[in-house]
Amino acid sequence: MTCQVDTVFFADCAARSFFDQVANKWSVMILTLLTENPTRFNEIRRRLEGITHKALTQALRRLERNGLIARKVLDTSPVAVEYSITELGRTLQVPFGAVYEWSIKHLREIEQAQEAYDERYEA
Repeated sequence: MTCQVDTVFFADCAARSFFDQVANKWSVMILTLLTENPTRFNEIRRRLEGITHKALTQALRRLERNGLIARKVLDTSPVAVEYSITELGRTLQVPFGAVYEWSIKHLREIEQAQEAYDERYEA
């Protein structure tokens, strides 16, 4: 008997690559923030408490590479960079919104499961 493996689990699967590059906390937060208005780098950094300069730079590059955000160099002194969400990026609002709503709805259950786990394994 052979085992069937879904192609999404293959190392070279495009969906797996997408999940790796986009489905992480910083990317989701950046895309959510950019749905409001185009935003400059330092403003994004101020609004995302805890993100480092390096992590923000890497996340923005991944999102731009995947066509989810656009980068625009502003002709100011000093030079500034502004990021905006693309139409493709906007298509993620519904699924990301659903995940957010799910997490809010089930937050107490998640917390209870974490507490139960911690009690089992910290003793």
